[in-house]
Amino acid sequence: MTKAEVIDSLKQKHQTLYEWLRNHPDQNWVKGPQDKWSTGEHIVHLIQSENALNKALWLPKFYLKYKFGTNNRDNRTYQQIVKKYQDKLADNPGVVANISRNMPTINLTNKIFYISKLDKEKMKLIKKFQNWTEHDLDTYLLPHPLMGRMTIREIVIWTAYHTEHHYKILKSNY
Repeated sequence: MTKAEVIDSLKQKHQTLYEWLRNHPDQNWVKGPQDKWSTGEHIVHLIQSENALNKALWLPKFYLKYKFGTNNRDNRTYQQIVKKYQDKLADNPGVVANISRNMPTINLTNKIFYISKLDKEKMKLIKKFQNWTEHDLDTYLLPHPLMGRMTIREIVIWTAYHTEHHYKILKSNY
């Protein structure tokens, strides 16, 4: 995927989620299905995930190279990233990202704040992503807790899919 295609995908996946949230009953923001995250917790998880990526993209390239190395393989396609993620989830049922082990209190008064915060994190990510060259997007690596090392391009593609993944979970749960 080109840089523009990745950005379009990221925007589209978030927009689909936002449209669904607009018509979602308020009581589901706080209370989820039994032993499942509420809608608010899904949104906070997405914020936490995108925030962590945004912080990583501020790191100097020399540090990324030192800490994680550089890419020595072809980039994965969107479909390959999705399949690998789904396989990893299937192999690790019930896995919860470390960043989301301690959720903040979710209440109706923070719904608009969290939806707005997710949109701000997405916009920060797009801005940072746009500042990387095509070459650097395919050269530098970041660690993903489940997927291992991924190129910057791949991890942003994964972020688009991650948003869709949680949207589909929410849609099926409600």
